[in-house]
Amino acid sequence: MRAHLLNDATAERYRRSATEGVERVAAKLAATDRPFTGTGVDELSRVVAAIDLDQPLGDTSAALDELEEVYLRDAVYFHHPRYVAHLNCPVVIPAVVAEAVLSAVNSSLDTWDQSAGGTLIERKLIDWTATRIGYGPGGDGVFTSGGSQSNLQALLLAREEQASSDDPRRDLSRLCVLASEVSHFSVRKSAKLLGLGPDAVVSVPVDRDKRMHLPSLAAALEACVAEGNVPMAVVATAGTTDFGSIDPLPGIAALASSFGAWMHVDAAYGCGLLASPTRRHLLDGIELADSVTVDYHKSFFQPVSSSALLVRESTTLRHVTYHAEYLNPRRTIEERIPNQVDKSLQTTRRFDALKLWMTLRVLGADGVGALFDEVVDRAEQGWHLLDADDRFEVVVRPQLSTLVFRYVPRDLGVVDPAAVDRANLYARKALFASGEAVVAGTEVGGHQYLKFTLLNPETTVDDLAAVLDALAAHATQYLGESLVHA
Repeated sequence: MRAHLLNDATAERYRRSATEGVERVAAKLAATDRPFTGTGVDELSRVVAAIDLDQPLGDTSAALDELEEVYLRDAVYFHHPRYVAHLNCPVVIPAVVAEAVLSAVNSSLDTWDQSAGGTLIERKLIDWTATRIGYGPGGDGVFTSGGSQSNLQALLLAREEQASSDDPRRDLSRLCVLASEVSHFSVRKSAKLLGLGPDAVVSVPVDRDKRMHLPSLAAALEACVAEGNVPMAVVATAGTTDFGSIDPLPGIAALASSFGAWMHVDAAYGCGLLASPTRRHLLDGIELADSVTVDYHKSFFQPVSSSALLVRESTTLRHVTYHAEYLNPRRTIEERIPNQVDKSLQTTRRFDALKLWMTLRVLGADGVGALFDEVVDRAEQGWHLLDADDRFEVVVRPQLSTLVFRYVPRDLGVVDPAAVDRANLYARKALFASGEAVVAGTEVGGHQYLKFTLLNPETTVDDLAAVLDALAAHATQYLGESLVHA
């Protein structure tokens, strides 16, 4: 069994095995002509259930053969231009190379004596991102597993900043968090995990462009105080999951400051604008936030996971600092030894920062930003396509790369509105089952809608037109059959 341990004696075996794995994946990518095979849950479950994990194959080649049946064949391939569903991006090659490097070396980014150069690389990237946001010398942060963890840590810092006040009213039951009605679900989840009251998160209405409505935010803050509660935080979103909308950051910052609330910007999606050569201005005001979530594995074309939490003042990270003699004793502070565990909710942590490092060293920030600009341009073209197509109605013109729309029959007056909702649900499921394309869905105003989330520069307007035709065909078929049965 020791022959399978990666070390100096097995380096050649590692090279052969890794090369075989890469070659198989490369061949699969080259031959993939659709984003999904259309396999069903029951069918694939039977294949996986038949594997006896207590009977090892003993050979990497045999395991790779089996992997084709249980994973590679039926994986959903985000690199395909007709995968236009969720916030999953195709990944750049330098980041995938870095993934192989960091997995093999297996550094843990909790203490200096486990990561050395990795610690400095991560800190350099945090400084780079903080500068792009517009933070001054006090800016700091840490890599995380994703936007949900970043949002959780941000609200933890906000809670602790409020809880440290001498005001006796500032107990957990009185703290409230204000976020738009289309903010990410992790805001509510984080509030629950942090022990806040069941109604702690106040949903703020949005305007017709799905951006937080400033007068409504002001009214909600005033109501919070009038009820004897304390505005703990205001969460602005720079790139909502459903609509890609960017909240009015300067106005939100002004209101949050006037009420003494922490301002957090969830820019998990919109962070790609930090590198955009043409659209950085859409994030104006983000530099006023106390904390910012960024997901490089969305709009920086990085493999999962690659995310970070940035803070305007490094001192606020003290709220997650704990010392253990066996890991990061207090004396290491005086010795100026950089331990990233002092800033993180995690202890053992992958060197995910290496992927972004390699990407920037090969493509540069402008190269990454140009790729993101392409998908934003494509969304604008897609909006024009939908706006001119009387088979569909589109909710809002995109700021980023998301389009929310639904099929509507031309003779809507003779069709039950509930049937139209079912037709849109059916169209999405039927398209997924065909494997020809993958789209997402959501609910707007109590009705079912479809959604394109564009993160692939290879997706063309012709791809979007073909997917729309397929969706319309499935929905029309469903409604036709429904009318016949009726």
